[in-house]
Amino acid sequence: MCSKRPKIQQHSPDTIVILDFGGQYAHLIARKVREQNVYSEILPCSVTAQEIEEMMRRLDVKGLIFSGGPMSVYRHNAPEFDIKILSLPTPILGICYGHQLIAHMVGGRVVQGERGEYGVTFVTVDNPNRLLRGLEKVERVWMSHTDTVYKLPEDYEVLAHSDSTPVAAFRHRTKHIYGLQWHPEVVHTDKGVAVLRNFIFDICGCEPNWVVEDLLEKMIEEVQRTVGESKAIVALSGGVDSSVAAAIASRAIGKRLTAVFIDHGFMRDGEPEAVKAIFEKFDMNFIILNERERFLTRLRGVTDPEEKRRVIGEEFVKSFERVAQHIGAEYLVQGTIYPDRIESGFKKYSEKIKTHHNVAGFPSTSLFKAIIEPLRDLYKDEVRQIAGRIGLPREVYTRQPFPGPGLAVRIMGEVTSEKLDILRKADRIVDEEFKKWGLQGLWQHFVVLTDTRSTGVKGDARIYGYTLAIRAVESTDGMTANFAKLPYDLLEKASLRLANEIQQVCRVVYDITHKPPATIEWE
Repeated sequence: MCSKRPKIQQHSPDTIVILDFGGQYAHLIARKVREQNVYSEILPCSVTAQEIEEMMRRLDVKGLIFSGGPMSVYRHNAPEFDIKILSLPTPILGICYGHQLIAHMVGGRVVQGERGEYGVTFVTVDNPNRLLRGLEKVERVWMSHTDTVYKLPEDYEVLAHSDSTPVAAFRHRTKHIYGLQWHPEVVHTDKGVAVLRNFIFDICGCEPNWVVEDLLEKMIEEVQRTVGESKAIVALSGGVDSSVAAAIASRAIGKRLTAVFIDHGFMRDGEPEAVKAIFEKFDMNFIILNERERFLTRLRGVTDPEEKRRVIGEEFVKSFERVAQHIGAEYLVQGTIYPDRIESGFKKYSEKIKTHHNVAGFPSTSLFKAIIEPLRDLYKDEVRQIAGRIGLPREVYTRQPFPGPGLAVRIMGEVTSEKLDILRKADRIVDEEFKKWGLQGLWQHFVVLTDTRSTGVKGDARIYGYTLAIRAVESTDGMTANFAKLPYDLLEKASLRLANEIQQVCRVVYDITHKPPATIEWE
């Protein structure tokens, strides 16, 4: 057993390490830790105790968190961890799958349940101890599991239970080893942050001595080191992610960077002109390509959303490669952020939720020496902090998220010129009405053209028209989201305008689904 910590480098921030078992929320845990001004890094669950000890010489690792995951502990090839990690001199917290796996590997009883718990549920706190300090006797939490811990070894004790889960939280009686069946990192758990703070500060003894802006210089150095004296292009959509990536790359390599904006025909009304007006002023080369006809032709007959994203990803790469060959650029910089990567199922044990055009939508081979993604481990709110630090205009980094494939993934079914015209008009109308209300706190609002048609009446005549769906959500990171409880007057006004001003539309619905179980975008 390890009895002391390795000597670390000076000026290293206090650090929490997350072991990633393939769950959708591994990086959400890391982001929640960083929100407390404590540095976090993610390691694969296959990491050994020796490798963690070596990491402790570089960083002041104060605690370990085992993430959730999509598998059962009994599934063939289910991820495990080096049991020696439990003997390291650092507190450990297992969440969901991590909670089950610790119990399973130390000799507890984990049962594959027929009846799991999904969504909001209530737990009873039997013993708050240090981990659950400050919680009420009954707490509202968010769970998503089928396997259940039923029994623990004698040297462990139960801290909380629910109606379906006899061991919803536990601790080792003498070591700082804890488990939580629920997800404290998601906003649907009422006092989740309080539990994480108990672990980070009370149990692990961290100091809040890190801020996200400290990553900026490292990202600039990464681009400089990778590109060297060569040239690079950056995929620029005008959104906050690609804009920050462009600013970082520009700071790193200056005029050896060319920003490429591809007008694929799926942008919102006036979008290409607005992007051009903003980024032509930047200190970098700027190219705009009109590829509308080519993209629309390639999507002819395509209805599956995964296929749409794959096709769009391929066409993006072809466009970038043509530009790169023309100017002699060898590297491609992208604004990929972490939610893009985890939803695309890029890790060994993770499930693919949807392909993102700039991740799994890319072909397996390209002419570029490397794809550089300086923002790959950041969340949207962290990217916005970097944007302010690097000096981007506020109008750029406060924009709502907009998918790279654009309106193509807000049209259910085949993408056609007629549908694009309908959706552009609808998007403009909804945006105008929302701006009139001046609503605060919305993460995103938009409209979807569904593939459902229904009977309506216009001018005393029957119409078999399209159905539009309005989507508005509140979120802090894009990983989880609640549908916004909008005023009925706003929804009524938007609905009336959509049906009256767009001849082909006869029905409007409002999406009242949280994420999860839904994603924010429909495709």
